[in-house]
Amino acid sequence: MSFSTRFAPSPTGLLHLGHAYSAILAHDSARAVGGRFQLRIEDIDATRCRPEFEAALYEDLAWLGLRWPEPVRRQSQHLEEYAAALETLRQLGVVYRCFLTRREIAASSLSAPHEPGEGPDGIIYTGPQHPMSADEEEARMARGESFAWRLSIKYSQDLLGEDFARLVFVERDDGSNTEREITARPELLGDVILGRKDTPTSYHLSVVHDDALQGITQVIRGEDLRASTHIHVLLQRLLRLPTPVYRHHRLLTGPDGKRYAKRDRSLTLAALREAGVSAADIRSRIGLPV
Repeated sequence: MSFSTRFAPSPTGLLHLGHAYSAILAHDSARAVGGRFQLRIEDIDATRCRPEFEAALYEDLAWLGLRWPEPVRRQSQHLEEYAAALETLRQLGVVYRCFLTRREIAASSLSAPHEPGEGPDGIIYTGPQHPMSADEEEARMARGESFAWRLSIKYSQDLLGEDFARLVFVERDDGSNTEREITARPELLGDVILGRKDTPTSYHLSVVHDDALQGITQVIRGEDLRASTHIHVLLQRLLRLPTPVYRHHRLLTGPDGKRYAKRDRSLTLAALREAGVSAADIRSRIGLPV
């Protein structure tokens, strides 16, 4: 199987040194084995993604010396594909409408000391104690209430049976490049959101769909997304999609020990370039070969 990986930023701000590390690492890993490096724009968040940030990231990545095939896939142009994937999950009976707000879920977790706490998407929601009746669901929809489509871990377990406990993925160690098989435990993340009333997808659903569509065999991404892999493996099994090899790299931090973030405007690639820093300097600064 040929090596194919990607860098998939969201244009919600300017790229920083942490983005540079992730993009260059993926690009160089593909180039080292004669593989394929792809760029994907994950812009499904219409309220935060902006054209000027997308234009800036193309400029930043080109300045770093990265090259990728055209056309670049922009997720906002393919919502109907994600809607079809969500419909497949609906037909399987593993998703449900959840009308609770984040605030309501957070409040209920405070009153239940044994709730699982927080995950990468915020408060972990383990689903309702009892399914909502069809009459109540129809009434709330008729009133135009907002809702989220959540993946039910319980319904997924019921559907897959013993195969649920056999969900696995291969992870490549970021330092030694050794591989190990890991048992996926999607129950640790609870019933994650796969879409909303007005948006037929979420990060989890669109990234799984696109990785399969684009033939991604190696997912190289930050350590902060490691937990999400457990849900992604479940979605791949439900949608009958291949599971790539995963590699989760270290997260870069500044002198204060905090992770680089888009709000650190002085450390954006654009600001560093304007200050006279070269692409080679960036590679040296983040610890990658020039």
